[in-house]
Amino acid sequence: MTDPQPEKILSEEKPKEKLFLRFDIFQRVEHLVFLLSFGTLGLTGLIQKFAASPIAESILRILGGIETTRIIHRSASFAMMLVTAFHIISVIYRVFVKRVTFDMIPSLEDFKHLYQDILFDFGQRKKKAAYGRYSYAEKVEYFAVVWGTLIMGVTGFMMWNPIASARFLPGEYIPAAKAAHGGEAILAVLAIILWHFYHVHLRQFNKSMFTGFLTREEMEEEHPAELARLDAGHGLSSLPPRLIRKRQRIFVPTAVALSVVFGIAIFQFITLEETAIKTIPPAETVQVFVPQTPTPQPIIAPSPTVAEIQATSWVGGFEGLFRNRCGTCHEFTAVSGLSLATYEGALRGGDSGPAIVPGDPEASILIKVQSAGNHPGQLTQEEIDQVIDWIQAGAPEK
Repeated sequence: MTDPQPEKILSEEKPKEKLFLRFDIFQRVEHLVFLLSFGTLGLTGLIQKFAASPIAESILRILGGIETTRIIHRSASFAMMLVTAFHIISVIYRVFVKRVTFDMIPSLEDFKHLYQDILFDFGQRKKKAAYGRYSYAEKVEYFAVVWGTLIMGVTGFMMWNPIASARFLPGEYIPAAKAAHGGEAILAVLAIILWHFYHVHLRQFNKSMFTGFLTREEMEEEHPAELARLDAGHGLSSLPPRLIRKRQRIFVPTAVALSVVFGIAIFQFITLEETAIKTIPPAETVQVFVPQTPTPQPIIAPSPTVAEIQATSWVGGFEGLFRNRCGTCHEFTAVSGLSLATYEGALRGGDSGPAIVPGDPEASILIKVQSAGNHPGQLTQEEIDQVIDWIQAGAPEK
């Protein structure tokens, strides 16, 4: 945009050096707020995107953890929303009330300047293009910020309010928004570092966004067409105060209405829903006390022995003895065909013959196996002796 360009004499010591107003105080404050919010968003956003890197871990630790970092990130986004709303209203004021030309709109002249600069870069032209108030590169950068802010705002809303977004869009759009948000953030940060920072601070340090003014030498170098326009007297405001006040009476209620709309929109943006990614309160750090006590050991109840139950028959005790010692393999599973679940099964035996032969311990397979030792269900010698006595007595069932 083209604002009135009053000329200012620096001091009596340098009466010939004139300064040309490029950015007023409102534009400079707006730029400062945008700079701080963008820098904060870039820092807190990228360390969340690359949280596994050592540098990100260190910064997250300095900021107080991921929860605090998210709060800072969202606070910075709130500041950027406010400065965006202010920028829109201020542009309307300049164009409608002050009738400032919106020079940021691209024109055919910009393509002509681009062609002239290409010729200059290849040595086919002696001078660079004569830019007006804004060069084509500055216009591209401005609309890149507009586009980036729009993308970051839409994708940020979807991540901030995923449930509301999923009511109108497929669920796949939420992770897609996260990818677009992170990718656009990287692009924006790189554009600032590699493009804006170089052209404004390294190639030639431009202080106008901080001081508000450019010297004649700087204007001749960067904006010769704008300087020629000002020297011709086209930069001074000729609007009568009465006309400005008339336009202000129309603008003020419009600006108030827009401010209310923007305020409601921003409030809805940040308070629409309680989401699954709500920032949780920081975890409390406490002293953990765990008394050292011996690990309790399970107590295994001893299997009843023949002596304890005074077994004299199958039902009187040997049935329980075989169930406790041999039941795992020779009860219902009947390994090798032998089942000791019943008296009949014990007499019948398994693949190797009868387990119990009444009156003949030596012919009983059970005695042969137990006497050999190292059996999984091994009986004690006392138990074996009592089983032998029972068999010799005819192995009574009851």
